Amino acid sequence: MHHHGYLWIGTKQRFDEEALRRPPHPDPPPAAAGPELAQRYKDVRAEFPVVDLPPLETAYWLVKPGGLVRGTWSEPEAAVRWLGARLVEYAPRFTSKADGARTRLAALVDSAAASLGGGADVSLGFYLERPSCLSLALVCCSPNRALPERTCPLG
Repeated sequence: MHHHGYLWIGTKQRFDEEALRRPPHPDPPPAAAGPELAQRYKDVRAEFPVVDLPPLETAYWLVKPGGLVRGTWSEPEAAVRWLGARLVEYAPRFTSKADGARTRLAALVDSAAASLGGGADVSLGFYLERPSCLSLALVCCSPNRALPERTCPLG
């Protein structure tokens, strides 16, 4: 097992495009739903695997292109160090000063270490100066609990 790190920054408006952040249903809508819904389904089905938006379910980062991976580590401690460094780097830009407090950041890092150590993924999100959002994720790979059949995006 290894871990991949992901970082995304963008506008809140883009982050709120939930249709592109959730995997499409395996079955297309019925014909009676109309051509507009059928086209939207086709668009989401084509875009979800390649769009850089953070997926609503953390494990689905693994279906995204390997170029979105910001780091890969065989040990959870190294992945958590990367996460901690990103938190410190972006904390001055958090809209909530409480979220950027050292004790809060330390608690997030400790929680991430416990989660990764247990084989779980980690996903954190913060509002930055308006109207931006920051998404950070550490995803267990090969295998992942939620998507055990998924192969590593880096091959």
